[in-house]
Amino acid sequence: MSLDALERRIVEAVAARRDELVALTCELIRFDTTARGVGDKARDEADLQHYLAQRLERAGAAVDVWQPAASDIAGQPLIPPGLGFDGFPQLIGRFAGSGTGRSLLLNGHIDVVSPEPLDGWTSGPNDPEVRDGLLYGRGACDMKGGIAAMVVAAEVLAAQGVRLAGDLLVNTVTDEETSGAGGVASVAHGVRADGAVVTEPTSLDIGVAFRGSTLATITVPGRAGHATALQPHWTDDGAVNAIEKSVIVLDALRRLRDEWRGRPDHRHAYLSTPNVLVTAMAAGQWEVSYPASASLSCHVTYLPASADDQGGGSAVQREVADWILAAARSDAWLAEHPPTVEWGPDCPPAEVQTAESIVAVVKAAGDDLGQGGALAGADFWSDAVTLNRLAATPAVVAGPGSVKVAHTVNEYVPVDDLVASAQAAALTAMRFCGTAP
Repeated sequence: MSLDALERRIVEAVAARRDELVALTCELIRFDTTARGVGDKARDEADLQHYLAQRLERAGAAVDVWQPAASDIAGQPLIPPGLGFDGFPQLIGRFAGSGTGRSLLLNGHIDVVSPEPLDGWTSGPNDPEVRDGLLYGRGACDMKGGIAAMVVAAEVLAAQGVRLAGDLLVNTVTDEETSGAGGVASVAHGVRADGAVVTEPTSLDIGVAFRGSTLATITVPGRAGHATALQPHWTDDGAVNAIEKSVIVLDALRRLRDEWRGRPDHRHAYLSTPNVLVTAMAAGQWEVSYPASASLSCHVTYLPASADDQGGGSAVQREVADWILAAARSDAWLAEHPPTVEWGPDCPPAEVQTAESIVAVVKAAGDDLGQGGALAGADFWSDAVTLNRLAATPAVVAGPGSVKVAHTVNEYVPVDDLVASAQAAALTAMRFCGTAP
């Protein structure tokens, strides 16, 4: 399918706003919206949301900026206790269609990860700068560039007088980097559509599958004792080095990772093989003492096919815990003093059937624009999972920049990607929602 005259006009109008698109991305980067923990005070989240609200209202959208209630996110497994929304509003802008077409939701998160370490940045994280066609700054890639692309796409459609048959929704949320609370609160507020595009960085590929992930804290017991004393065997009340015993657990997890990589049921057409990885370790109470315990932080990913009946990772958690305990039984100390495994947040997986119309429309739009975006998997979590699972909204991820440079020092997004993403979003809206006479 080639572009018709109206589509070509819209694509050219987006390209003509290249400088404005860069300027908007820069403006968003200047707002400090560093991801928060429970109890942290708000930074510039409300200012950013109100800035976007004013832009969208000028373009003709009906805009709702609201501060959710804690009850809106109650009971969701990713939400930490005590999280509230004081100073953290959500936004939904609606460009009303004629009522005869499908509705499309464009979604993005305004929070960004910490810019540390600061000494590696060639320019300030909140001082955006364009160099050699790349726009640098914290959030340029993940994902203020994607937000700018979808906002400009909506603005161009409105400015060019394109009346869509279905509603076009623009939704910007908080807290994606930490808990997904903003996306959950938006769904509780009624945000949903017939299809959605989350403009996360995918190098313009179309993410249709999303791995789940869960976190474990493994505590390996030892027994305290003076490091300089000749210790008897542990059965005679001697000290036990918890760090040394941790090696048994570390080796077990390595073997489990290798076993997973060879299993046919752990293969997916678009997603990477599941992984189990120790990411942090803490041990020891004093430099001249045997460490009485060691704590291992473990990150576990899993495929949609491994999800339990509720869509979560309980079956995977049991498998990992059972594997650790089986390995522990090979050691006399650990057999009598087994490690404990405590599970933290569980980010569920999701998958969009490739037969869904949103997938076909986004793919065709990219092909007709010469972008060549391929169907792919998103090994990272995003609010697309929330939309798919809680809002019954088929959602894909497709946006500017590469996830490989997200969260890095000197994060950047190619300016050409910004333009291409805005063009794709505008064209997708016209084709998915349809145009009214």
